[in-house]
Amino acid sequence: MLKNITLGQYFPGNSLIHRIDARFKLILTALFIAMVFCAKTPAGYGLIAAFLIFVVADSRIPPRLILKSLRSILIFIVFTAVLNVFFTKGETVLFSWRFLTVSREGIVFAVSMVLRIVFLIVGTSMLTYTTSPILLTDAIEALFSPLKKLRFPVHELAMMMSIALRFIPTLIEETDKIMSAQKSRGADFESGNLFRRVKSFIPLLIPLFVSAFRRADELATAMESRCYRGGDGRTRYRVMRSAARDWVALGAAAALTAGVVVLRIFGL
Repeated sequence: MLKNITLGQYFPGNSLIHRIDARFKLILTALFIAMVFCAKTPAGYGLIAAFLIFVVADSRIPPRLILKSLRSILIFIVFTAVLNVFFTKGETVLFSWRFLTVSREGIVFAVSMVLRIVFLIVGTSMLTYTTSPILLTDAIEALFSPLKKLRFPVHELAMMMSIALRFIPTLIEETDKIMSAQKSRGADFESGNLFRRVKSFIPLLIPLFVSAFRRADELATAMESRCYRGGDGRTRYRVMRSAARDWVALGAAAALTAGVVVLRIFGL
């Protein structure tokens, strides 16, 4: 299951999605999230699905990696769907047994919730798939730079978020190594009921926390040895500049969001 988690990984490429400015990609991701929550009709969901297919196809990221990221939350998706099917009240009752009731409105709401979760996972994953951690840090700092006038530590916040994203694959790999080492000593993480499986993961926490703090200490030492003192007076090797394709992508995303809103208003 741990190998299916691809959050925080970056896949280099030269596609149109890769070349879009990181600042614009953050704005596009925010517009996409708003678009997903505004969608309510089949046409709106179809429009979002077509947009995601175009983005994935253009980025040239293998679809199997997208499916792997969804497999890691498959249980959560199924659990959400079941809860919405049986506990969403509706006028058109299709099935009823004791306290369980299945209605047409419940099924429609469950499908919409599953689609939203899938769209959000795939759409937001494309941000980290196509943007390097360094560019993502610079983009976050650039977008929140007006807060510097309020003495808000924008650079430090952006650095923390970038390091957190970068450490996700590292911690997953470390967890997999610890699990393999404990399996070789007779530990069992796969048999038994759900409660027993969760309980079997408790011995992983202590060595995982020790490893995480050790890596954090090594990173802090490396940054101090390179005279890192925050964002004051720092220069950049690559200066972020917008291009025509960035504005075209932003305009297309805004038009797509407006289209989804119009489809919701008119119920199409």
